[in-house]
Parts: sequence; C-alpha cells; structure tokens
Amino acid sequence: HSHHRSPAPRAPAGMSTFGTLFRVSTFGESHGVGVGAIVDGVPPGMKLTEEDIQPQLTRRRPGQSTLTTQRDEADTVTILSGTEAGVTLGTSIGLLVKNKDQRKFDYASTQVAPRPGHADYTYQVKYGVRASSGGGRASARETIGRVAAGAIAEKWLEETYGTKVVAWVSGVQDVDLPEDVAAALEAHPPTRAQVDSDGSLSEYSNCFTDPKGGVYDADTGEKTTVKPEGEGKPAHTRCPDFATAAKMAARMRALRIAHDSTGGIITCVISNAPIGLGEPCFDKLEADLAKAMMSLPATKAFEIGAGFKACRMKGSEHNDRFVEACANEQGGTKVLRCATNNAGGTLGGISTGHHIVMRIGIKPASSISTSQDTVTFNGEPHSLSTKGRHDPCVLPRAPPLVEGMAALVIADAAMRQRARAGEARLQVLPENGPAAKKARTA
Repeated sequence: HSHHRSPAPRAPAGMSTFGTLFRVSTFGESHGVGVGAIVDGVPPGMKLTEEDIQPQLTRRRPGQSTLTTQRDEADTVTILSGTEAGVTLGTSIGLLVKNKDQRKFDYASTQVAPRPGHADYTYQVKYGVRASSGGGRASARETIGRVAAGAIAEKWLEETYGTKVVAWVSGVQDVDLPEDVAAALEAHPPTRAQVDSDGSLSEYSNCFTDPKGGVYDADTGEKTTVKPEGEGKPAHTRCPDFATAAKMAARMRALRIAHDSTGGIITCVISNAPIGLGEPCFDKLEADLAKAMMSLPATKAFEIGAGFKACRMKGSEHNDRFVEACANEQGGTKVLRCATNNAGGTLGGISTGHHIVMRIGIKPASSISTSQDTVTFNGEPHSLSTKGRHDPCVLPRAPPLVEGMAALVIADAAMRQRARAGEARLQVLPENGPAAKKARTA
C-alpha cells in the first residue's frame, strides 16, 4: 500500500505559538525580566548571528524619535541556542531580549481601574489575575519575540528565493499618501533603508526639515520658507515621501502637545514570493496573513490587493488578465504573468508570484496622558490619567512588526509546499519578462 505522508501535526491550543513547520513560540511580559522566542524549523547550515536579527529590533525600539515613546530600551538580542560558530544547527533557536527600563510607578493608578481601550479589564475577567503593570502580554513589548523570529524567517526566504518583505506608513489619521504615490510604491516597493531615510525629518521648534533642504510648517506640514530655530531632533515617520511625511509629523506633533493619540495604516509588500504558497481551504495564504496581522496589538483592519476598493469595482475592471508565459527554470509548466495586480498576489488563496500587497489598519494608542473618566474594577466612578511615556502614534515603529509576521507566514507556507512538492526549488516569477520590462518603462 502507498505511504501517505501525514500532514504536520497542529500545535495543541498553543496560545503563544504560531506556524506549522516554521514554528515560533514567544514569551515575556512588558515589565518582567525579558521577552523572547523559541524558533523551531530553521534549516541547518544557515549563517546566523545576532547581527542578522538586531537591525529589525533596533527599528522597532522606542526612544528613536521625538514622535514616538521615549522609554529607552537597549533591546539587545542574544541567541541562546541552535547555532554554533555562527551557523544554524537545525535545532530550536532560543532568543532573549532583557528588559532594562522598568518604571512600574508609571502604571500605579491602573491597579484600581481598568484603562479605557486597554486589555486590563478583559485579562482580569479571563484569567482572574493580571500583570501588575504595562499590559503584560497585551503590551507591544510582546512583539519583540516575533520581530526577532521574523528576521530569521526573512533571511532564509531571501537566501532561498530572493523574497523581500518591506512595510511603510501610508496613512496617519486622515493624512494619506497621494493615490499615485501610493500606487507607485506598491508596484515598485522601496528598500527598508529608503523607508527609513525618505521618512526621516528633523524637528525644530518652528518647523520640520527634510535631508534635501525642504522646510515644512510645524503645525500644518505644508512647505514654508521659515528659518529653522533651535536644535533639530530626529523625527522618523517611516513614510517614504517627504511631503506626506511632513504632514504626518505635524499631525503627530500636535497630538503629542495635546496629550492625545491617533492611528493609521501600514502598507506591506512581499516581492519574489514563490508561486504556489497557501493551503486551501482554511490556511489560504491571505487567511494566514490576516490572522498574523490581526494577532499584532492594536490592529483593527486588514485588506489585500484592491481590498475594500474591490467591493466598488466591476468584474471587468477587477479581473487581472493573464498576458504572457515566462519560461520555467525547471522546465515543466510555464509560469504566467498578469497585466494588473488587483488580487494582491494570490488566487484562490495561493500565491501567484506577483507582489503580495497588504494594508493593515492600526488604532490610536490607548495610553494617553489626558485625564479620562472611567470606573474602578468595582464599578465606582474614577478619573484615570496614564503617566509614563506614550506614543502619540505607534505607526512609525510598526513596520518591523508587520514585516516580521509576514516573513513568518511566507516561510511557513514555503516549507509546507516543499513538504508536499519535494525539495525542488519553488518557482518565482521572473522579474525580467517582456511585460515586466514594459510595465517598468510605462
């Protein structure tokens, strides 16, 4: 009789575990000893040191900018296991980041009353106990383990398939990238270095400046001719378009002064993803990506491709026509290219090789320094003000979180497809077909 390869066992209800073959378990509370992850399924023989993981942790780190929280955490990662002499062994990789800056008194008033918009109330009801400060597992500090694990996943993806994952801020409150700029970035995604540099401004007491000499009004973000006053401090927006970045920075500055917060949108593009990833029906690629993104703290919305705009289109507009066949590196079935990418890189929940384009909506940070009327855990009226250092907008720190989760999903899906199809290298859509050249010159 034939031997069926049984599907990989699902992790038992592992509330802190993500993935099937490339599997990550995270641990740690915001104000405990440290946070980290155990990563299973990393192939042996891959070069890996802390230097491969640290850059993404540094990008999500607080204290980088006037626009985000000033908690100063070093966020230095240590690899505890799974490598020797800078090469992976194929065994589980243990990652640890110690917490340094623990200001428990900042959260003292939250013992009496649940903070509006926070998880204090639901954690108390569910577990009958809660972390005494800073949100515990509901804190964004929990994301460090995912970002570190994601950095390993994307290194494997890039070395194996040339896959790249990049995310940027495309909206803050009602300030959005202009449609033509947004479309151009999605079609030809910037590098992470470009996202960082083209979204970096200097904040002065009366204006913002960009590295190319542009000056923008401190209150509106519109171009101006004033002379910068005082000393410039870094303001990272991670929006790779100076004109839009300046408007976002002005909006965040106004909210910081008002002790309030706002949300926004992150766009993420995965390029050179292998064709054929995704496991219908319940682990379709966009289903796994949506779960990954919605498991991040403060996420409220997910869309792929044309997303909600697709709901208002006609089929004749939305269908991505197949326009050409490209040679298959291994022979066999040719791979096809489409004229457009309204689908956002999948059909039937399976990757097509085109850019996987997602947008993730993030709510306003719940911690605001203005006084809020609430009630205590016993229902008595209470006025709560959250001391501590809080982001007027978490968006500039969010790209590494989105990139990390995207990489975990794609790496796991690629391993599942390899398990089905054998070791044969999965196909990637060639970047230099005639239609690709035409699209680039159009």
